[in-house]
Amino acid sequence: MKKFALTLLALSCSAAYAESNITVYGVADVGFSRETGGPTGSKSIISSGVGSGSRLGFKGKEDLGGGMAAIFTVESGINMDNGTSGQGGLTFGRQSWVGLTGKFGTLTMGRQYSPYYKVIRDIADPFGDGFAGAAGNIMVGNFRMSNSVSYQAPQTGPFSGEFAYGFGEVAGDSKKNRVMSGMVNYANGPVNVALAHNRREDETGKDFARNTILGASYKVGQFTLHGAQAANRAIGGANSRDTLLGVAFDQGPHRVAVSAILHNDRSNVNQDAKQYAVGYAYAFSPRTDVYTSYGHVNNRNGAAFTIGNATESGSGNAAFNLGLRHVF
Repeated sequence: MKKFALTLLALSCSAAYAESNITVYGVADVGFSRETGGPTGSKSIISSGVGSGSRLGFKGKEDLGGGMAAIFTVESGINMDNGTSGQGGLTFGRQSWVGLTGKFGTLTMGRQYSPYYKVIRDIADPFGDGFAGAAGNIMVGNFRMSNSVSYQAPQTGPFSGEFAYGFGEVAGDSKKNRVMSGMVNYANGPVNVALAHNRREDETGKDFARNTILGASYKVGQFTLHGAQAANRAIGGANSRDTLLGVAFDQGPHRVAVSAILHNDRSNVNQDAKQYAVGYAYAFSPRTDVYTSYGHVNNRNGAAFTIGNATESGSGNAAFNLGLRHVF
């Protein structure tokens, strides 16, 4: 009887394994960056994750029957320049979530990208929020949401949507530190337009930051036009507006990206800024490319925006990148 039970357990595990699909993937990205215009002078660094954050990830999917599947992703950031962990040393700081997907849509829980950030990365920014031209140098990104639940509605024609709620996990007041983010998307042929909103309560639960963005892209032949308009409210009540215009050109292994971002500070101090950037990448293969980019920001009235990249905030108002990226 014991032998039969062990055999049955082995067969069950084998069947479950056969129905599962687990993928190991990652990005290895290292580049040289020359940063200028900083308060302590210029510096040259070897930077990890210039175009895309270097990472090692595991994702899986198991068919549960009836059109439903269990899914998960755990993804660790790696600083390729020195071998340490990214995201402040978190083991799986980039993503760590589990969920269910089916005809009802997709429901996930854990640490995951906010819908607001996906609009910037996937639609608005021709640099994909990386390199010296990253929109996140100027625009609020609201990257990740810990302790969150996210629901993606099933695709209905050209329309889709996602809403995420991040629990503040403060005893006695559910408003403190909570985050809410959502977006609706229209994608039809060459047109891709999304409206997103993000709200984050502070640690007191009495003040908040709020961001709303309308992002769009339009593909014409080998050119893709990008644009975005964002309205922001910071903790403390300061308001600002951001405008992004950009274009990407793709021909064979060549890719060129150009963008300009205007930050309009609507407070009394009027700390406006303008960022200009250009980048080029050459793909040796679908998985390996070399790249170079340059970004410069003009700060006014004490504004202190810096030129960073996909993983670093930078130290000065200008930066030049030259690097290599491999995706596996």
